[in-house]
Amino acid sequence: MFSLMQSYPKIFQLTYLTPLKSNFLHFLNLQQAPRIHFYYKTPAPFRYFAASKMEKKQWQKHFFPLLLTIFFFSTFPYKTSLALQDDYIRQPPGKVVVTPHHRSQSDPQQVHISLVGKDYMRITWITEDKGVPSKVDYGKISGKYNAMAEGEHTSYHYFFYSSGKIHHVTIGPLEPGTTYYYRCGGHGPEFSFKTPPPTFPIEFVVVGDLGQTEWTASTLAHVDSKDYDVFLLPGDLSYADAQQPLWDSFGRLVEPYASRRPWMVTEGNHEIEIFPIIYPHGFQAYNARWLMPYEESGSTSNLYYSFDVAGSHIIMLGSYTDFDENSDQYKWLEADLAKVDREKTPWVIMLLHAPWYNTNSAHKGEGESMRKAMEDLLYEARVDVVFAGHVHAYERFTRIYNKKADPCGPIYITIGDGGNREGLALTFENPPSELSLYREPSFGHGRLRVIDETRAHWSWHRNNDSDAYVADEVWLESLTTSESCWTNTEDRSDDSKVNKDEL
Repeated sequence: MFSLMQSYPKIFQLTYLTPLKSNFLHFLNLQQAPRIHFYYKTPAPFRYFAASKMEKKQWQKHFFPLLLTIFFFSTFPYKTSLALQDDYIRQPPGKVVVTPHHRSQSDPQQVHISLVGKDYMRITWITEDKGVPSKVDYGKISGKYNAMAEGEHTSYHYFFYSSGKIHHVTIGPLEPGTTYYYRCGGHGPEFSFKTPPPTFPIEFVVVGDLGQTEWTASTLAHVDSKDYDVFLLPGDLSYADAQQPLWDSFGRLVEPYASRRPWMVTEGNHEIEIFPIIYPHGFQAYNARWLMPYEESGSTSNLYYSFDVAGSHIIMLGSYTDFDENSDQYKWLEADLAKVDREKTPWVIMLLHAPWYNTNSAHKGEGESMRKAMEDLLYEARVDVVFAGHVHAYERFTRIYNKKADPCGPIYITIGDGGNREGLALTFENPPSELSLYREPSFGHGRLRVIDETRAHWSWHRNNDSDAYVADEVWLESLTTSESCWTNTEDRSDDSKVNKDEL
């Protein structure tokens, strides 16, 4: 629901964020928004479906439910809890890029892969033909497939929209650092991917708030200009905002990249897509399309999970599901961190959507309740780095615990600058906080290259230049190397200092 209201900012004003409880109906009071002075290009639903005859038919198909949605929100007195600041200016965003489907109904589209357990990969794709089998043929030689795996399929409805057949097939065991060729459902083109290395070095690309705009295309082109092993996305994928054909468009846009390297994602506020009474729980499209290895990590929800890859333990948290001490997510995180073996996975990296530390006026304080609930768990487990999105800018902090610099706390990095359709969050606090070491409102992407058990190199690449430009970089040291952090688990002193050149 919130994402729908963000799609129509001239109709609604969004106010204050509070945590949402699962299985509860939240009542909202929607008021017409006053004049807001920032540059914002309102998404035009009519524009999305005007590129071809096929897309015109799609628009006609979804015109009525869209009008019904707008009418519902305009008529009934509900009150929202999602903040949208009035006092900051966003740059004009790039135009939305709609990616059509040119293959046959039996051919795969929106192909993407994800890690699932040790030495396995999940292949996900969609077909319009419901009779295509959920199977993948694969092998190490192009055109020669000596292995085949069968999987499952699902579909969903959202008002008058019906998804295609969504296939999920897990293949393996696979050899690390190896290129595999595969074909989905016995139809269409051949794809290939390379499995991550068995150990260090490994390189992660980190991009938040991706969307599907001209800036998105620029970011993905810059990402693709240099090889990497795993793509990490801390929420806000398609910005479909309940306009379900945009989920399909997003899947086709990212397919050339997501079919070649594993994409590991977690949800953002634009994935919620709640509609009162009819769709009260949200995340229907996200859960159906972007199935992650939550069951393999002991989680009961696709909204939070963890996985190991090449000496790194990656935790994906859910900012938009329960997280207090009595919640399933809290108990799962506590158990997951307790099982981490820092000899096998010396690096522990966490991703979530709403940042816990933020000096931008955009979404100020929206991650505070989650920080208060969970920060002690991260600190006691000596998590190395926490990535977040949501704020459409880049910001890197020092090591922090409880709002103070602490050499045993995580490094916090906000990277919600992938290419969203809403523009950039330009207003940072002045004077800047001593905890914030670098901040810049530009589109871009980050790369974390973990060299070995102790060292990693982080770089942020601004992409509003003709070539990706390294605007910020720093060498990181794993907390496994700090004896004092493991021998002293008591609260740190207030005057803890951190070397700002090597964290």
